[in-house]
This record gives sequence, C-alpha cells and structure tokens, in this order.
Amino acid sequence: MRSLMGLINLENEHDFLEELTYFRNGASVPFAGRYRLIDFSISNMVNSGVDELALFVNQKYRSLLDHLENGEHFGLNDKHSRLFVLPPDWHDPTDISRGDLRHFHNNHDFFSRSKATDVIISGSQFIANVNYKDAYKYHVESDADITLIAENKDQLQEMHGPVLRINEESGKVTFLNHEQSNQHLFTGVYIIKKEKLMDIISFCIDNYKDTFFLHGIQERLDELNVRFYDVSTRSFYINSLKTFYHSNMAVLDPEIYKELFMQECRVRTKTSNQPPTKYLDDCVVKNAIVANGCVIDGCVENSILYRGAQVAKGAVIKNSIIMTNSRIGENVVLENVILDKDVTINDGQHLRGSGDKPFVVAKRQTI
Repeated sequence: MRSLMGLINLENEHDFLEELTYFRNGASVPFAGRYRLIDFSISNMVNSGVDELALFVNQKYRSLLDHLENGEHFGLNDKHSRLFVLPPDWHDPTDISRGDLRHFHNNHDFFSRSKATDVIISGSQFIANVNYKDAYKYHVESDADITLIAENKDQLQEMHGPVLRINEESGKVTFLNHEQSNQHLFTGVYIIKKEKLMDIISFCIDNYKDTFFLHGIQERLDELNVRFYDVSTRSFYINSLKTFYHSNMAVLDPEIYKELFMQECRVRTKTSNQPPTKYLDDCVVKNAIVANGCVIDGCVENSILYRGAQVAKGAVIKNSIIMTNSRIGENVVLENVILDKDVTINDGQHLRGSGDKPFVVAKRQTI
C-alpha cells in the first residue's frame, strides 16, 4: 500500500521579503490578516492525507517555532501524526554534503524510519488552497519516479517561476525554463518515490552537488521518469516584496478570498483568543480585512489589519498592510505602506509608497 509523507524545505528561501525577513524567515511572514505563508503548504499536505511532516529550517526560525508549536493547530499532534521541525545539525565529522543536501544527509533517519513509500516536497512560496490527492493517484498509476505539480497558465507574470517543457509523445518532463510559449507552470511542489529520493541524495553528495532539486532532478531529467500533473486553483507566488504586497491586496477581492479560504478544505493556522474589533463612532472602514482585537477610530480603506492593530482618530489608511499590535497615531496618513508587528507611527506622520514599491517599516520601529 503506497502512502505519502511530507517535507517543506526552507533551506533555499532566504531574506526574499527584505524588511519583513530581518527578524524571521520568509515562511513565518504573516499573510491576509491572520495566516502565515507556511500555513498554506502545511494545510495542503494535511488536507491531502499527509500525517507525517517535516520542515528543514536553517535560520531565523524562532517565530516559526512559536507559530507551529506542537502541530495541534494543524492536526499533527496525535499518536498517528507528527510534525517535525528539523533545524541544522552539522556535527557529523564525516559529512561532505553541501547546500540543502546537508539537511537531507543529517536527517537521513527521518526518511528511512518512515513507512511511507513517497514524499511530497514543497517550499512556502506557493500560496493556494489545493488538494494533492488526485496528483498522488496519478503519480502512483503512472509509476513515475517524480511528479511535478504544475498549473496550466495562459500568460506568465513576473511572480511566476519556471515552466515545464513536455514531450507530448511520452508525457515526460524534458526541461524547465522560462519560455512564454510553455504553459505548464511549475508550482515548486513535487512528489517523489522515497527510494528514488534516497538514491538522489547519495548521488548528489558523492558528486559534491549543492542543491537537491537543481542538481539531483532538474539536471538529470533524461535519466529519470519525471511526469507532471496540472492542478486548477487560485494561486499566488510570493518571491519578492512586490509580489507579497500585490497578493495581499488581491485577497481583498471577495471572490478571490472565497477561493482561498472558503473551500471544503480549509487553510489551517494558529488560533488566538482575542476580543472582537471595536469600531468607534467616527470610524470609516471600506473594503478591508480586519482581524479581531483591533480598535479603529479613523479611516481604513482597501487595507488589511492584523490582530490588535490600533488606528487613532483622524488617521487615514489606504492600500496598506498593518500587522499585529501596530499603533497608528492621530491624523496619520498611510498609503501603500506595510507596517510589520509592533510598529508605532506617531501623531501627524505621512508615509506613502507606490503600488510597485510599498513603504515598509520593520518590526518594533517607531516613526
């Protein structure tokens, strides 16, 4: 009986969100009012039947550990399911591995001890609510070594990553590139036979390779049976501050919000018990996502407010993202702005960015 375990590999995701990743890794950056980027990867795997899930983390993971806790909020804390956070362990004196192969090498026992026959691997930058059960069924039935999860896109955008070149006769993936004519967009998620994963790890380490996917799979497509499976879903690819901002703004569209968060399979996240938001008499709120625990006495339009944000009288917030426990003083004007957690904007300040380059204030700053 084939079964699936999960791996979220964060080794190659560094400070791609600039100020927002000064004090945390990208996977733990908040999104859409109450979620974190990592929530989508975990939820999609759990909703697809994965009950054994590991994360490779390398740096700035304190915030991530606080968010994940023991896996309870994600349904990964009973005797049949486990969430493993695997920080770096570079104490093997015989280890010659490099790059993310060091994680695979030093956590070899995680894979060898599991009874699962296949592994689904992703990062945290593909934002979607998608079930991989049909993709896994195809992976098993086609007897593929590796199945790349893709989307069929008519038009590529700046946020999108590589696309797949397909041999129409065999159905195999032959190349990954950025040609506009190729419509199968690679999501960064793939399913691999566990025994093939172990073989690739050994090959890469023996040949002094750095990156599991690039050197073990992408450069050896002609040696492997690599297939693809297209999923149909509302998705975002967050790989820069610009794409992060635009993706958050897009979620303000009610239809897009429903497609992401109001499906049969829900996006799981850490819950927080806070009082309802308090809307004072003179406030104006239009087209906004407002989490609980906020106090609003100003104007909020086309913006996202996280838990505990406070907006004082006379303040005007437009096209902005205000994260947890930030305080906006009286008569402040914010437009195209991202405030990280615990930021204070004193009375009378005016901050403006643009749609392509929002003004960002890092955690715990006062302006």
